[in-house]
Amino acid sequence: MGSNPIVVSGSSAHRTTRPNNNKNKNNNDPCVSSSAFVFLIGSFIILGSICGLYVRFLMTPNVHAGLSAIGCKEDDEGSWSIGVFYGDSPFSLKPIEDMNIWRNKSAAWPVANPVITCASASVAGFSSNFVADPFLYVQGNVLYMFFETKNSITMQGDIGVARSTDKGASWEQLGIALDEGWHLSYPYVFDYNGNIYMMPEGRAKGQLRLYRAVKFPMEWTLEKIIMKKPLVDSFIIPHDGKYWLFGSDHRGIGTEYNGQLEIWYSTSPLGPWKPHKKNPIYNTDKSMGARNGGRPFLFDGFLYRVGQDDGETYGRRIRLFKVDVLTTNVFKEVEVPLGLKASIKGRNAWNGARSHHLDVQRLSSGEWIGVTDGDRVPSGDASRRFNLGCASVLSVAALVILFGMLLGAVRGLVPLSWCPHDFGKRSDASLDWEQSNLISSRMRLFCSHLNRASSSLRTRIKPNTCSGSSVLALTFLVIVVLMCTGVKYIYGGSGAHEAYPLHGQYSQFTLLTMTYDARLWNLKMYVKHYSRCSSVREIVVVWNKGQPPELSEFDSAVPVRIRVEEKNSLNNRFKVDPSIKTRSVLELDDDIMMPCDDVERGFKVWREHPERIVGFYPRLANGSPLKYRAETHARKHNGYNMILTGAAFIDSKMAFEMYWSKEAAAGREIVDNLFNCEDVLLNFLYANASSSKTVEYVKPAWAIDTSKFSGVAISGNTQTHYALRSSCLEKFSDMYGSISNRKSEFNHRMDGWDV
Repeated sequence: MGSNPIVVSGSSAHRTTRPNNNKNKNNNDPCVSSSAFVFLIGSFIILGSICGLYVRFLMTPNVHAGLSAIGCKEDDEGSWSIGVFYGDSPFSLKPIEDMNIWRNKSAAWPVANPVITCASASVAGFSSNFVADPFLYVQGNVLYMFFETKNSITMQGDIGVARSTDKGASWEQLGIALDEGWHLSYPYVFDYNGNIYMMPEGRAKGQLRLYRAVKFPMEWTLEKIIMKKPLVDSFIIPHDGKYWLFGSDHRGIGTEYNGQLEIWYSTSPLGPWKPHKKNPIYNTDKSMGARNGGRPFLFDGFLYRVGQDDGETYGRRIRLFKVDVLTTNVFKEVEVPLGLKASIKGRNAWNGARSHHLDVQRLSSGEWIGVTDGDRVPSGDASRRFNLGCASVLSVAALVILFGMLLGAVRGLVPLSWCPHDFGKRSDASLDWEQSNLISSRMRLFCSHLNRASSSLRTRIKPNTCSGSSVLALTFLVIVVLMCTGVKYIYGGSGAHEAYPLHGQYSQFTLLTMTYDARLWNLKMYVKHYSRCSSVREIVVVWNKGQPPELSEFDSAVPVRIRVEEKNSLNNRFKVDPSIKTRSVLELDDDIMMPCDDVERGFKVWREHPERIVGFYPRLANGSPLKYRAETHARKHNGYNMILTGAAFIDSKMAFEMYWSKEAAAGREIVDNLFNCEDVLLNFLYANASSSKTVEYVKPAWAIDTSKFSGVAISGNTQTHYALRSSCLEKFSDMYGSISNRKSEFNHRMDGWDV
């Protein structure tokens, strides 16, 4: 007879001895575990280093990082802010930057939208995550703006108020006008019988409340509960001898959220209110504009209602409707074009993703003013990015195990120690339970199948072959991309290159570059990239030689103007140009590519020091005689006295007039003779005109010279180029005085942008 099989019995007295495999495990598992452990730790270090470099050089910093403790925190509801528009009618509104409003050193040149943000509200003392739903109240030449501000601590909406005495160019934050124990928004403000009333949305309370100003604009008292309904975005207007109340109630069964609208009427804003016979007026798709989006207005005898399209995302865009019939029995309206041009700068624009509210009013001057809110990201963006980031990281973990398996460092997709049957020493009772337990058996079977599949895969893909090496390289590349993607989604913010405010205000600049026909490839890429930067208003191309391109050849988010020059001269770079509307000009060579965030940081520094040349390439001219050398020389001596104007901000009026003055005529002649040194000359002219500091350096995160790819670099021979510039230094020193004693040190700024 053969040997008896092993019998597993419930009685320990009759239990046969089980084979002891612990010795074999002890011989093999430590080695396997050690190999896998070392591989995983090594992978973590390598991927962490790669992501660290990615964060350091490519990830956009948080513009509002300095306010993170009190406001501007990431919010799933968005990052709403408020802008001002002007026009001859409600249908011809243009943003404030198109009005070319210039102010003194405490403000912008010119003022640009947005005019109120979470940052300006938080700096004023009340923490805010965003500001939205703006309503104007006009008292003579003074404008008051009431708006929703979401408290960063309570996460509740309050009603803030700001005041402007310069027609909306600047706003003084007055504080919180109304704060209740529930969320408030949509502060509709109007006059009636000599009183000022506010009817904010407070659906969390389940009531529509009317407040009266006791001491305008900061003190309000509850006048009346108009309705015990949680109405959304309601307003009251007088029309044809009656008062009409428009609002949305989203509670009912079968009600389309954000697609419902009802109307009531009365002889007084205080009620009583009767429902319209056609209620609900709308119960339709949320993209159709049923939900109110601001104050209705009269123009040329017609009543217009503002609605919001919430189709793709909440507050996607504003829709405007002309009311044809409004009676107690009938309501008819037809959609009309609004006339507000949407930005195509995407997330770099303050309202690039959505805008859902508009209030337009006519001033005593006859001009129309409008305020609207906007957001650079869609609703729920923070959660979406976090979920995508987590999914990317989990995918990386799975691919790292697969990569280790292909290399042989990991023996299986599921290590044996993960399986229930190999959790270490257990009692006989637990072993009996495990063998008889269906879930445990299936888990063991599942682990076995996974490891069998991994073994089969490792057999087919051999790392020492060409195809196997390609698979490994591709897998590693995918791991790196997914890891950087995950870090970007989780920690990288919205991905927007936002403008940096100064004293709570924004501005714009003109981008100017000089080129010719052989560099058209560079120029097209240049225009497409920089036109999307938040603060760029216009791109001016100084065309020095050859047939200029058609404007239709450029993919630009801002206007492009080509200024064709008769003479091929580097002096054309600084020619006086009355068509430039901004005080600031960024002179930027068409072969330099850098992130928009670097450009925006440089613009902020220039706004702090508009009398200086602020740029990204420092040089130190020193020695006897003066010599022109690279940036490494300047860093070695910890200082610089020149900024290359191939990438620098300047005051267009001051710099251009200085360059084309009689005093600079001899210098311009040298530039023409050598076809070089125009930026060196401007540095000397600045230094000659002032005894104070005239240059300021901002370090870019990274910059690429695209001419090296196209082979059309202007300065191909570095030694010859530097020799010419050294000659210019000597000549300009004789003409305008030396700059060797005008040294500025690196890393003197508090923001650390000049390291």
